[in-house]
Amino acid sequence: MLLVAVMWLLPGAFSAKGKPPEWEISMARFARHLATPSQWRNASNPVEASSENLAEALHHFADHCAACHANDGSGKTPMGPNFYPPVPDLRTETIQSMSDGELFYVIHFGVRFTGMPAWGDENPEKDTESWTLVHFVRHLPKITPEEIAQMKELNPMTAQNRAEQDAIDAFLSGEDFEPPTEHHH
Repeated sequence: MLLVAVMWLLPGAFSAKGKPPEWEISMARFARHLATPSQWRNASNPVEASSENLAEALHHFADHCAACHANDGSGKTPMGPNFYPPVPDLRTETIQSMSDGELFYVIHFGVRFTGMPAWGDENPEKDTESWTLVHFVRHLPKITPEEIAQMKELNPMTAQNRAEQDAIDAFLSGEDFEPPTEHHH
């Protein structure tokens, strides 16, 4: 442990640039696993896996999670790779092999020293929204292009993003292209 502390104190060790070394990733995952109370690690998802719940979770993920995790769960967003550690690809075996309870715990309580906030603002026993998101995380490896297109409609947008998207959509539908005007202050 002393070696790890010394290595973190080296010049540049607190930089968020670059990929964490494999040993650091392994240690962080192991620490997260140990820090997850067994009552949550071993918990079963109390929310039914239904098409209605999946649709609700898709909407919630697109609106709250996709800014960092991307609609497909890849983490390939303008912000995702710039976190330290980078936002994980939720479709990978590493994430998919976590128990439902571990996924719930990460969503509800967040992960300290990362960009993952705690989303649960209520008693965890009553947090069905995070449990519903666990079903969606399980669905990400087989997400369809149609679902991703639906999510794009649900992603939060600034007025400028919306104007740019409207111009692109108009162009693609055959209308004359007029780029959105930029307002300078």
